[in-house]
Formats: sequence, C-alpha cells, structure tokens
Amino acid sequence: MKSTNEAFSRVVIDSQLTVQGWSLADGFSVRYEVMMEDGTRADYVLCDRHGRSIAVIEAKRFSVSPGDATEQAKNYARQLKVPYIFLANGNEIKFWEWQREAYPRPVKTFFKQDDLERRFATLQVARKPLSVPIDVKIAGRDYQQTCIQTLCQEIEQGRRKLLVEMATGTGKTRTAAALIKRLFEANAITRVLFLVDRIPLAIQTEDAFAENLPDYPSYVLRSGRRFQDEKRITITTLQSMVNIYGEYSAGYFDLIISDECHRSIYGKWSGVLKHFDGIQIGLTATPCVSGEDTATENEDDKLFVRDTMRFFEVDKPTFSYKMKDAIKDGYLVPYQIYKAKTVKTAAEGGFEVKRSELDWSAMDEKTRQEFEVLFKDSDSVMIDPNALERRFTIPERNRALVREFRQVMDNGYIDHKGIQRKPLLGKTIVFAVTKRHAETLAQMFDEAFADKKSSADVRYADYVVSGMGQDDTVDAMSRIKRFKKEPFPQILVSVNMLDTGFDCPEVANLVFARFTKSVTLYQQMRGRGTRKAQNKPVFTMFDFVGVADYHGDDDVYAQGGIVVAKQPPKKPYEPRRLLSLDVDDKIDPTTREWVTVDEDGNMVFPEASELKANEMGARFEAWLLSRTDICPAQEILLRVVGSQIRANAETWDEFTSDYFALPIFSSQGGYQNALRVFGGKAQLDEVMESLNANVFQDESTFQSDASDIHTPM
Repeated sequence: MKSTNEAFSRVVIDSQLTVQGWSLADGFSVRYEVMMEDGTRADYVLCDRHGRSIAVIEAKRFSVSPGDATEQAKNYARQLKVPYIFLANGNEIKFWEWQREAYPRPVKTFFKQDDLERRFATLQVARKPLSVPIDVKIAGRDYQQTCIQTLCQEIEQGRRKLLVEMATGTGKTRTAAALIKRLFEANAITRVLFLVDRIPLAIQTEDAFAENLPDYPSYVLRSGRRFQDEKRITITTLQSMVNIYGEYSAGYFDLIISDECHRSIYGKWSGVLKHFDGIQIGLTATPCVSGEDTATENEDDKLFVRDTMRFFEVDKPTFSYKMKDAIKDGYLVPYQIYKAKTVKTAAEGGFEVKRSELDWSAMDEKTRQEFEVLFKDSDSVMIDPNALERRFTIPERNRALVREFRQVMDNGYIDHKGIQRKPLLGKTIVFAVTKRHAETLAQMFDEAFADKKSSADVRYADYVVSGMGQDDTVDAMSRIKRFKKEPFPQILVSVNMLDTGFDCPEVANLVFARFTKSVTLYQQMRGRGTRKAQNKPVFTMFDFVGVADYHGDDDVYAQGGIVVAKQPPKKPYEPRRLLSLDVDDKIDPTTREWVTVDEDGNMVFPEASELKANEMGARFEAWLLSRTDICPAQEILLRVVGSQIRANAETWDEFTSDYFALPIFSSQGGYQNALRVFGGKAQLDEVMESLNANVFQDESTFQSDASDIHTPM
C-alpha cells in the first residue's frame, strides 16, 4: 500500500520535477520551505534561470485533495507576487493562474522551466484578443470573422475547449490561421499544435501557413523526429507524436487545434491531446448536432457526434456554418447528382452468384477454401452489392460505369423535371474500393477518353492508393500534384487518398464507385467538389452505388436538383443471407500512419525495424492510457519502460524484472525502486503481465492484412 504521508508525496513530487528537467540541487531553480512575510512557509517555489520566483507548489499528502489547498497557496503566491500555482499530492497535479481563473485545472505534469518562463514572459505583455484586429487579408469573409470573434469571446471568458463546424471548402484553415495570428499578436499564446489526420494534409497546411503567417514559422513533424523548439507552429498527426509526447511537459503547447482527426482523438491516441495544457479547438466539416442534418442510422457516426460533444464539453458547436448556408451565400457551388446503377448493383436484397460462374482455376488455395465454406452444399450464394470489388469483381459492371460516364459527359441528360443538363468537362475524382479496382477503372477511363489526349503516352486517367500496405502508390504525391497543376490527368481514381482534406477547386465531377455507410466520410467525399473556381457554376456527382439515396441527399439540400437515370430511387434493402464483407468502410486515420514524405513529395516507407518500434510504441501508449489506476509516480517509471521497449523492439519479446538491472533503471534504484513505486511484488507483477499481454503480440500482427481477393466471374 502506498504511504499516505506528506513526506512520501514530496518524494514523488521531487521525482516529477526532476523528470521535467528541474534542478533540485543548484540552490536557485527550486527553493524549499520558503519563509513568507506572515511567518508561514511555502513548500516549493519555482524560479526562472535567473533565480526569480515565477510559481509556487503547495504539497499535500496522498489522501488530501490538492484543491483543498487553494487559499493557502494563493496566500503564498500573493506574497511572492507570482502568477502561477501548482497544487500537488504526488497523485494529482493542478495548475492555477489564480489572478485570471476562479479554479485550478488538472494537468499531467509540472511545466519545464523554459515552458513556465515563456508563459510568464508573455503574461507581462498580454492583451485581450478582442482588442487585436483580425487580419482580413487572411480571413475576409463575414462568417470567418464572426467565428474568430466568437472563439476569442469564449477564450476571454475562460473557456478552454471549443468546437467549430464549418463546411468543407469554406476556409477552415484560413480561419484558423487568422485566429492564430490574432492570439499571437495578443501574446495570449506562444506555441501551437495543429493536428491533421495524415501527413499529406500537414504539408498542405504548412504551405497555407507559410503564405498567411510568414512571421510565425511552422514545420511538419514526421514520425520519429523531435519537436523544433525554435518554431512557433507544429503541424503533425496524433500518431506521429505518440512515441515522443511524453518527453515534453504539459506546458509545451498553449493552443491545440484538431482538424478533422475524427474518432482517433477519442481512442488510443487521446493521451496526446490530454497531455498538453493548452486551449483545445476542434475543427470539423461534419454536422455535430445529434439528429440534425445527419440522416443516418450508422452507429459509428452517432458515437462520433456523442464523443465529439463529450470531448469538447459542449452540447452544440461553439460556432457553426453549414454547407447549405455556404451554398446559399454563394461561397460554395451547388451540386447535382446523376444516379445510375447496373442491374446487379441495384438488385433489391442483393444478387445471386452461382458456383458455376466462378473461375475456380484462377483461385489460390486460401481463396478456394474460403469460397467452399461460403457455398457449403449450395449451388449459389446471395451477395451484398456493397461487397463488390472487395472479394468479388464484375468486369462488365466497371465497363458499364465508364461507358455511362462518357455518354453523359458527351450528351448530357434530361432530369426528373424535364430540364436538359450537361456536366462540366473538367477535373474528375473517382472513388474506388481497392488498388486493383482503381487501376482497372483508370485504364478503362483512359481508353474511353483516348480521343481527348494530347498524345498516346499521356494518361488521361491515373490512380492513387493509400492503405498502408504493399499496394500503396509510392509516387502518390507527385501524381496528385500533376492532377492539380497540369492539364493531364483529367481523371484521378483514388483509394483513401483524396477522400478528405484534398483541395482542388477545379474538380467539376465526382464519381462514386465505392459505397460507404458513414455519413462523415460521405460528406467529406462530397466536399471535394464544393469549392468555387472560374467557370464552375455547379459540380456533378455521379452515383453508381446508391450512396446518395442511402444518406438521404435530396434536391432541397443539393440546391442544383437530383437527377435520376436508369433506376428509380429505392428504399434501403434489408440483406437476406448475404455475403457482406467490410461494407462499413469509414476511414480510420491510424491505418495510414508511419508514412513519411521526402523532399520531392514522394512517400518513403520506413524500415521494418522502425515500423515495429513505432507500432510497439503505439501499443504501449494505448495500454498505458487504458490503465486508469496508474498514479503519476508509476507513470514516470512506465514511460522509461516504454522507451526501452521501443529501443529494443527487434530483440525483446517481453519485459521482465531482469531488465530493471539496466543502467537506466539501476541508477534510480532498479527493481527495489519498482517494488516501492508499485507497492509490492504482486502489484508490480500484475502490471508487467498486463503490459506484456498488450504490447508484445504475435509477430504476424505487424504485417499488413489489407489485401483484397478478386475473383473473376
């Protein structure tokens, strides 16, 4: 059992300070039992590098809540004339800017000396953000300025968690840049963490910040790198930080902006966000009021809305500007939807596949066994159309899709109101299911539009794939750049690369050859066409999979009118004994991690050893986050354990008590220290057993299992 007296608490607090780089022996960084004017003594006083007091620590024993010492600590701070108070009992730490806040707030660590110095220095010259003008050259639209004004009002009132809902294409990044500039100029913040869900979007954000915030240097933090202390804005993914954030104090960032990180911020990566004591702002294009504009029965989307509200501690977005508002105000272009399904895709209740239709000779042994199990003693099985291109492919279906697209582009169509319509000939994104599907469609589109090419060797259609496996497109970024900047390709077929965050205003057509049940992902995909461009009064969605009907996308919302061809709208069917494989395909950002990009924009895949170290580090982080019974003293020791696991990922297959003899542990008391920190052998053994079960897993789990089997029919 842990000792509950204040002396033991102070041992833990000393260790916590040491981990954050405080010198306990130099005589002026940390002072103990400091006599006050009224004859009382402050437990600890933290000083800057020149010995000037900047914070006080009031220590209590484990059994006493730190919050019980507020008045006592405030008395010390008032006499010392310091703005910061830490309240600690060895198990909890609370931070209090007592002159500006009514209550202290919990923090994960004490702040490092330089982090505390930065905050103290800016405090001396800080202004109210509302007194600083918004840079209208960055954010000149009314709703953008209203958003910034609303956020700053909330911040000045002491709110530290805020949520912004802005439709795709309405300038979330520019709005964020103008907000950051205002807060920097007000000296309200010193460092910013800007989180995205994958590195290519981080590069895009870095370009935007370099253009709009030239006085505040930013950089992209890639996996395996360290923070650049001299830069003001760090742009990265949660996953790129997971193995290093514990080495920094809770005070490193003052503002954290999460741009479309979706469910990953609530799951095994949430420790990153919870670690830093900064104002938290979420940016999303997804409607975040439960039951409003979602029109979905997808449970995962409901959980996303719930968890978003819970994480940002709001019951509705702090500021909201929806797509239909942006279309009405003229900031986004309206869209029209052309719907067409092949017979089998549109089949009510699925479609039948007969045993005799399959080419069994083309299957490998594993695939053959899988299909034998599926058919059992039957001559046919019912297939969910949403499983197409995952385990089944119908080549003629893909050819029909491409033919239909070319025919409509050439001849237009008559909508349900009898109006002649013709889509714009321009840049087109096609959403595909797998690499094989993407490659097949790209070649078919290229052949169908051969007469539009400048020469035979030019690709009218190309494809890019990201799934974190051997099928990934190595030169994806260069292909994307050509699509954006050059006349060809005109069509880019995408698997997971262009679904979210991709910005190309010239996109005039979206082709849905992939179904998704996720309203979040559907709205993100649809948003790739909403941005305004010259001679682009409208964009067209070609729905070949029924996704628009599924999500209730109608002519009231689309503003441009729904166009139905080939098949009348149908109610969603209830599958009957169907083979349904991975049809709910909401993208998990974690599946795209550990990708870096070289100076030329090409993806660089890490060595297997690095990949394994990163994966084990992520598993360790997820495990540690799940252990809500771990106290700060134990966490300090376990983070050292985690760093050693990553460093020895190639050779260790478990962590045993013998490793406490390593110098990094023995210098702090080794195994006996671990027993003391965990309160005995039984408790330590339980933690080690849990760690090994969760971090050290079968070797095969490190390999990608994302390949799809395609069987000709």
